[in-house]
Amino acid sequence: MDKRTVKKKAVKGISRFYAILLYIFFYAPVAVMIAFSFNDSRANVVWQGFTTKWYVKLFHDTELWMVFGKTLLVAVLTTLIGVVVGTLGAVGFMNAKFKGKKLIMNSIYFPIVIPEIVLAIATLLVFNQGGISLSMGTIIIGNTTLVLPYVYITIKARLVGMDPSIEEASLDLGANRFYTFMHVTLPGIMPGVMSGAFMAFSLALDDLIITSFLANAETSTLPMKVYSMIKKGVSPEINALTTIIFSFSVVALMIYFIKEFINNFRIARRRANSM
Repeated sequence: MDKRTVKKKAVKGISRFYAILLYIFFYAPVAVMIAFSFNDSRANVVWQGFTTKWYVKLFHDTELWMVFGKTLLVAVLTTLIGVVVGTLGAVGFMNAKFKGKKLIMNSIYFPIVIPEIVLAIATLLVFNQGGISLSMGTIIIGNTTLVLPYVYITIKARLVGMDPSIEEASLDLGANRFYTFMHVTLPGIMPGVMSGAFMAFSLALDDLIITSFLANAETSTLPMKVYSMIKKGVSPEINALTTIIFSFSVVALMIYFIKEFINNFRIARRRANSM
């Protein structure tokens, strides 16, 4: 066995070991959270036996479900606005030509670069100077400002890899720009749109800083409620709720990946039959 083969095997082994460590680093806290949602002790410190009573209490806790409902509403509306604005912005900037285009495109990255607390304070000052009262609406606007760059970047990356001749062919065949966007451009960038939507939803769902600055006294989201529990100890009901959220997220991703696999399989089969 030559030195090159030994070196390749060593690099491959180190890469696998690093990947395993990375997965453990990411998912070990999630596994602990899921395990302690079935812990018989109220303190999330020592394991004292298996129980499902926290799930039973969770489904009878109307206050917690109301807080989660508000959080889910903020996340859904933020995602919808962010995806619509981000998609139209990415497509528009890709085709538009005007002075100052580069400056505007680069300024979109500011919410990613600057600290989130700076963005929260700046947004709060804008609302105060404009005489806008804090409410669910201000939370949604603030979260949309946070997630919009991520959606824009994801869709822009998909647009860069898209062949522009497909859109040109549609326009040459008599289709208007709206029809071309809905039937050619949008299906082509749909994986990027879905990725941006998932990212926006997860960011809005667990945002604490911006939401804390832009919420009024009557509005509370799940991250704010969990943060308020830290001093007294987080209830295992929160572990149960987050376990349910995580399970739904995994199921949604699995459904999306299976759908993509089926679509790719059908496309490959059509190409094979046409040859």
